[in-house]
Amino acid sequence: MKQILLINDVVGYGKVGMGAMLPILSYLGIPTYSLPTALVSNTLDYGKFNIQDTTEYIRGTLPVWKKLGFGFDAICTGLMFSDEQAKLVAGYCKEQGAQGTTVFVDPILGDGGRLYNGVTQKQVELMREMVSVAHLTFPNYTEACYLTDTPIVMEGISWEEAKVLLDKLRAIGCKSALITSCKIDGQNAVAGYNHFDDSYFHLEYHEIPGLFHGTGDIFSAVLIGHLLNGETLKTSTRTAMDTVFRMIDRYRNTQDRNKGIPIEKCLDLL
Repeated sequence: MKQILLINDVVGYGKVGMGAMLPILSYLGIPTYSLPTALVSNTLDYGKFNIQDTTEYIRGTLPVWKKLGFGFDAICTGLMFSDEQAKLVAGYCKEQGAQGTTVFVDPILGDGGRLYNGVTQKQVELMREMVSVAHLTFPNYTEACYLTDTPIVMEGISWEEAKVLLDKLRAIGCKSALITSCKIDGQNAVAGYNHFDDSYFHLEYHEIPGLFHGTGDIFSAVLIGHLLNGETLKTSTRTAMDTVFRMIDRYRNTQDRNKGIPIEKCLDLL
């Protein structure tokens, strides 16, 4: 049975980050472990928040795990909060990857053409460090553009331009890549490159208007769960897209979207 380590922030109020991923991966039968990059009071779009960086905790924890011989079949990383933290985690992922661990990187930076509240250009640079050690990275279109210094075109791009953007991500160092929340040739789509068979693909989807926090984490968890259970990248991507759609559709009329989707009430949709 494959097991995964999540390296991401823990949010006190909001079903995002680890709070969104843990129940999904557990439901899919993946033993899940955690290494928090920060303790965050609430999702950032409430306008006020408190963040406790856990770099010192990570610095002390990784040597202990190494001495104890702990290992994981996969690691998934999320938001990084300091230069030292990114280097520690990237180094650990590179070391584990050399021993056969699959490294997934969700480069959480922004959406809708802008960085999230509290995210700086420095964090963009730190995230490139993480993408460089990834077997698979899955930024949204905004994040892919920031990571590759590509102008953001919210009206949409062509399929050829999407493939160029995928190649720019690969040039950072990752093996396979997805770009979510794209508009390709006028259609909402996820674009992908699979290094196992050197293939490009894009999958279209219907968008439900409005921003729900945590949907990227839901997508990541479902995607990774199906990949670890032996499905192909394209099939796992389609499953993750459809699952996110069903969860958003169920809670499209919720009053407070900042706190995300109540995952525990949606496990039947997996």
